[in-house]
Amino acid sequence: MKTTALKRFLSAAMISLSLTSIGVVQQASADAILHAFDWNYSDVSAKATEIKNLGYKAVLVAPPLKSNAANSAWWQRYQPQDIRVIDHARGNKQSFQTMVNALNAQGVAVYADIVLNHMANERNAATDFPGAAAVSAYNSNATYWNSQKLFGDLTQGIFGSGDFNPANCISDYNDVWQVQNWRMCGGGGDTGLPDLNPNNWVVTQQRNYLTSLKNMGVKGFRIDAAKHMTAYHLNQIFTSTIKTNMYLFGEIITSGGAGNVEFDRFLSPYLRDTDHNAYDFPLFQHIRNAFGFNGSMSSLVDPQAVGQAIDRFRAVTFTINHDIPLNSGFRAWIMDATDEKLAYAYIMGRDGGKPLIFSDSTGTDSNRWVNAYKATHIAAMLKFHNTVQGQGMEVLAHNSCAILFRRGEEGVVGINKCGSQQNFSVNTNSRFKWYRNYRDVLTNGNLVYINSSSYIFALPARTARMWLPE
Repeated sequence: MKTTALKRFLSAAMISLSLTSIGVVQQASADAILHAFDWNYSDVSAKATEIKNLGYKAVLVAPPLKSNAANSAWWQRYQPQDIRVIDHARGNKQSFQTMVNALNAQGVAVYADIVLNHMANERNAATDFPGAAAVSAYNSNATYWNSQKLFGDLTQGIFGSGDFNPANCISDYNDVWQVQNWRMCGGGGDTGLPDLNPNNWVVTQQRNYLTSLKNMGVKGFRIDAAKHMTAYHLNQIFTSTIKTNMYLFGEIITSGGAGNVEFDRFLSPYLRDTDHNAYDFPLFQHIRNAFGFNGSMSSLVDPQAVGQAIDRFRAVTFTINHDIPLNSGFRAWIMDATDEKLAYAYIMGRDGGKPLIFSDSTGTDSNRWVNAYKATHIAAMLKFHNTVQGQGMEVLAHNSCAILFRRGEEGVVGINKCGSQQNFSVNTNSRFKWYRNYRDVLTNGNLVYINSSSYIFALPARTARMWLPE
């Protein structure tokens, strides 16, 4: 969008108490995903019924592969030693299958976090995987390791030196060639993560891996580090057979939407050149800006229209994900706790995208996100979200402090980021169920009863309301 057009849009959006209507449109598939980040597979299994009863429709789980089982650090799960077996500090193939069965029995899909871009940085920069010692261990305890096997012949390795790109470290993260063909390295002489080359052998093994997981009952894949893979590589791996009845979404971290270098060079081409879904980092950054100092809630009327959200049919929306608190380079993106709660009301109340709820096992930030999946406000928001599925969205009123929108006649969302109450007078004709109580699920109170053509919605300071008719 041209700058002048963008200014005109934002100027119009700032009109206090305006009754801007986006219109009632087809609802995107928006089932909520629990990101059980670095949970033990057995813990997910044990909570399968609870997860279903809370209203989740899918669970994203730790990467099913072989990594260093003696190291419980979360990042170890993203350092693959072998994709032919499942064995790491959070479980093995048996516990993974038990978890998949338990969730599928509850009608909850399992999405597997998968790492296809690289292998582990270990053994003095070795490029033979899983390495001679691991193969020897396989052979010496064949009964156990064959029971963890997904595919292949464990009497020999899977990848050798010819299966990797040159050992160059990325120096410019805005250079598309470097990012997609070179290694992610640390400082101090770190040789980086060996970057897999999309040759026929590599692609075949990766297809075998995904097919094996699908055959175990997995219903979707999160593609880690998708920003670092070419569209050619991704499209070679994900055949139509693998993609059928599967939900795929990639991780392409950006600091903005249209006009942002990372968006224009990485996320936009990814969406153009594949049919996969993606984390909606543009929307996340737009939400952060709206809640920030000098930000306006009016900017949340229709972010996609100004290039600050991806297609709602392809978006995984979030207010926090694991990369943000657990990587020093992104920690500045952590929102104030109250703002994060209000932002959840926005992504759980709006039309479009699959909202992802991050529930952490690492205990970072004084356990801030441990057990977040069942927090009182999240449970209430899931109830609202699932109730209004299929209902269109109309923004009823907005200003710099607050936004109010409805989901058909079945729900109303109000969010006020400011320190003073905001009141919106709304024309109710053909918009609400009259002579019925609308109850706020977040407080189990704050009733709204409409019996005339005008109603004043009151939004207290620093508060969200999510009303459903009784």
